[in-house]
Amino acid sequence: MKLFCKAGACSLSPHIVMRECGLDFTQVNVDLAKKITERGDDYWQINPKGQVPALQLSDGTVLTEGVAIVQYLADLKPDRHLLAPVGSLTRYHTVEWLSYISSELHKSFTPLFRPDSTEEEKSRARTLLTAKFRFVDEALRDKQWLMGLRFSVADAYLYVVTRWARALRLDLSACTALESWFSRVTARPAVQAALTAEGLH
Repeated sequence: MKLFCKAGACSLSPHIVMRECGLDFTQVNVDLAKKITERGDDYWQINPKGQVPALQLSDGTVLTEGVAIVQYLADLKPDRHLLAPVGSLTRYHTVEWLSYISSELHKSFTPLFRPDSTEEEKSRARTLLTAKFRFVDEALRDKQWLMGLRFSVADAYLYVVTRWARALRLDLSACTALESWFSRVTARPAVQAALTAEGLH
């Protein structure tokens, strides 16, 4: 399998899950500005959406969208318990978190990453994100992980957007549960391996 990614982007989430699952894969870095892989391939030909992540399977099939990819990977290695079995309510609560992180957190960063955003748009995004992270912080009170006792694919995704929040210096000082959770995720060997592979240390 090949995982197409960009250092520190949302593709870090499936990268972490890959390593948590102990899967054999090739990391292929993508220049998103030029839409060219590190090997010089036209990325549009691999993923017509032009975004990361993309997962290319051994038969050439390509799966895109991080939320879909992490579920696929977790199901390849059910013994790692990164996603509960089909039919389990815990599984759908995990998907619920994936959906929230994707639509309410990830997408809310857009004005902060776009060079043409106005200061008013950036300020509004910061206020909105701070409130949403406080909601997450509340959900993590008295919990080790989002789903309770087990690290899941939702934790991997939340970790990536929380890294963005810290890099952009959002005021998360009140989010003490989130801070403790972040430290626990960072300490995981698979997370450390992914950060090292992406040059993020």
